Amino acid sequence: MEFNKNEGQRIIDPEKLEQKEQKRKKNKKMKGAAKLCGVIAVVAVAGMLLAGDSFYQIGEEEQAVLVTLGKPAAVTETGLHFKIPLIQTVRKVNTTIQGFPIGYDIQTNENIEEESVMITSDYNFINVDFFAEYRIVDPVQYLYASEQPEEILKNIVQSSIRTVVGSYQVDDVLTTGKSEIQAKIKTMITERLEEQDIGLQLVNITMQDSEPPTTEVVQAFKAVENAKQGKETALNNANKYRNEKLPEAEAEADQIIKEAEAQKQTRINEAEAQVARFNAMYEEYIKNPVVTKQRMFYEAMEEVLPGMKVVIDNGDGVEKILPLDSFTGQKEETVQETDEKMSADTGKGGQES
Repeated sequence: MEFNKNEGQRIIDPEKLEQKEQKRKKNKKMKGAAKLCGVIAVVAVAGMLLAGDSFYQIGEEEQAVLVTLGKPAAVTETGLHFKIPLIQTVRKVNTTIQGFPIGYDIQTNENIEEESVMITSDYNFINVDFFAEYRIVDPVQYLYASEQPEEILKNIVQSSIRTVVGSYQVDDVLTTGKSEIQAKIKTMITERLEEQDIGLQLVNITMQDSEPPTTEVVQAFKAVENAKQGKETALNNANKYRNEKLPEAEAEADQIIKEAEAQKQTRINEAEAQVARFNAMYEEYIKNPVVTKQRMFYEAMEEVLPGMKVVIDNGDGVEKILPLDSFTGQKEETVQETDEKMSADTGKGGQES
């Protein structure tokens, strides 16, 4: 475009005008292409995001809840799964065994008296520490049945512990009743969890430690425990002594019984032999009574006379002893020794004949 100075009018150049028009069209095309590329890029990015949000992975120690338009459903199989973007959402939960302490801080191991101090059935105070282990078994109930399922579980555990410990005496809690107490607490917690239905399961509960709350009481309980151990030691020693002596006494009694049985049998055999001898002698007596009597008399004299001293007294104070020793082979006693013996017997008021 040019100006005419003389006439004051603009002169239009057709070539320049055409060039401007072409340049304008070119710019317009470039702007349109840029807008199209931007739209394509946005669509591509959105597509990629949607595609990436369409899949989710479940590990071996996980479970998931797939929510479709507000309706939850559990997904328990491990691996890669598909979901509809913007319509379905996924919430994962950890199914490994987890735990929490009761009565102490697991980080500092310091005692928490509000949880640990309890009273027993015999009105004694005691510090008891527990550790509870649990796991998630129903992810839908765990996520939607309550806002804080772990807090509910902890309250149930504390309540059950106090109920059971309060029904036992302090000696049972400190010594012999721990296993039974743990079993009862676990049963009670399991029943209450089934009633609450919060998707949690108690795996185990362990009594970590139990002790009196003060130093003086601790010393008193230790003294009692030492006395109990002394009692057990004495009982064990007594049982050991009994186990050692009882077999000996039984063996001795058995030996006495066997010896008595042997003597019994010997006496029976001797009696039977005497009976047989008497019967044989009686048979001989029936055949020859006179001869048998004489033989029995002589046999009796042979047994009796060697052990006898025959004293003959004619009444005048003179005592004589028949010389029977020479016939028996025994040594004769002197008359003086015999007189002394007879005098002693006479002084006692007895005479031998």
